[in-house]
Amino acid sequence: MKANPEMPPVAEARFSIGDIVRHRVFDFRGVVFDIDPVFANSDEWYEAIPEAVRPHKDQPFYHLFAENADSSYIAYVSQQNLLPDADNGPVNHPAIEGYFEPWTGGPYRLAALMRQ
Repeated sequence: MKANPEMPPVAEARFSIGDIVRHRVFDFRGVVFDIDPVFANSDEWYEAIPEAVRPHKDQPFYHLFAENADSSYIAYVSQQNLLPDADNGPVNHPAIEGYFEPWTGGPYRLAALMRQ
């Protein structure tokens, strides 16, 4: 019987679904609504990031309902580029209402329908 090859180490996720985070470099913040334990986007997306700032793939990547001063959008961000940001209030993104309960401070709580 062959032994299973060892899986590469995977970093533990620092953030959870509902956490409010901000980007370490770029001026946007968002609410985590999904987490990939390692990079799970397209190679084309990854290669579009300048090599000098391209994150490693072997870390958690977060799907965010994001906002900046001009718009709201979906962002996909590596763990190394995120910081906590709950102190700056709720995030204004139209999709939040369908996934989370109204913000009461701290992390967002999943809506009852999403917890089933």
